[in-house]
Amino acid sequence: MLMKKNIGLYLHIPFCISKCRYCDFLSKANQTSYFEPYVQALVKEIQAYGELLISYEVDSIFIGGGTPTILPIPLLEKILFELYRNFTIIPTAEITIEANPGTLSKIQLQRLNEININRLSIGLQAYQDSLLQKLGRGHRLEQFLENYAAARAVGFNNISIDLMFGLPEQKLEHWEETLSQIITLNPEHLSCYSLIIEEGTPFHILWGKNQLQLPTEDETLYMYRKCISMLTQAGYEHYEISNFAKRQKESKHNLKYWTGQEYIGLGVGAHSFFEQQRYNNIENIKQYIEKSHHLQKIQINHQMITLKESYEETMFLGLRLIDGVSMDVFYERFQKKIEDVYGIVLNKMVDQELLKIEQNKVKLTSKGLEVGNLVFEQFLLE
Repeated sequence: MLMKKNIGLYLHIPFCISKCRYCDFLSKANQTSYFEPYVQALVKEIQAYGELLISYEVDSIFIGGGTPTILPIPLLEKILFELYRNFTIIPTAEITIEANPGTLSKIQLQRLNEININRLSIGLQAYQDSLLQKLGRGHRLEQFLENYAAARAVGFNNISIDLMFGLPEQKLEHWEETLSQIITLNPEHLSCYSLIIEEGTPFHILWGKNQLQLPTEDETLYMYRKCISMLTQAGYEHYEISNFAKRQKESKHNLKYWTGQEYIGLGVGAHSFFEQQRYNNIENIKQYIEKSHHLQKIQINHQMITLKESYEETMFLGLRLIDGVSMDVFYERFQKKIEDVYGIVLNKMVDQELLKIEQNKVKLTSKGLEVGNLVFEQFLLE
């Protein structure tokens, strides 16, 4: 009997209560009339993939958005039911749902637990209500604390919290307070991101008018360093540039992206990496709803990954991990030594103390971590 291959599933729920001022994700506010037709379309796409993934088993599912938890529970139940009906999902699969504070109740959390969702990813971003207001977040700290306590009470034992630094008017003491308060809550996982001003967002417009008071580069760098020191001292493993986890609580799903494993993206605008091809779904919700039963009509930008691109992705995705890129794994994947492809770059980056080679792995140094994107660019082949 042939062993089934592992695959991850990402499901995109593009609805929010309100749009944050920094957000450029594919999401829309005040679209409740689309909830039911969208879920019906998602179900059709799931069913269309059922046959395609017959030789795979699913070991991670990530329901992201938007804010998936604004969907009524019966619709979330319908999605989960169809996933189990159409795919082989292993009993130990990590099943994550993203949530924003204020969209969770104790009853809802209980129901999520009952339908096999075993990991929560809660977007807090900041501990101070004044900063949450600046960001355009639709919640306050009190709602987060209530939701977090309720999640623990109903039995969630794998919770991730998203935090952001480098925010408008955020002081160093704000960030330290955020970290120390979250550490006392003892979540299993933390994602800590630096704010990026994305084109087309309200923040980008304010920034263009010089009306956004951002911390200096030095202050933002200090915040990142503070994050690493406080979280590692509190027992979190820094396993990826922006991610920290308690022992064996790393995000299994996100590790697929960083280690070049296969995943299918379901829903409007979702991206996939399947059978050495990258592609994504159309971004228009109405069109997606009309065409979702025809995979070939909703999929666009099909691109076979070339050998050159495989080399590049192995390096710049793998180097995001603190554990780095295994020279042995590189050889197994390509039948070529890493130094035969990247010898000059490696020597240069090691000389500049941006990379180190230890235990047969290529890793970012602490200095390299702080300028990761500059290091990654070096691995783009001519």
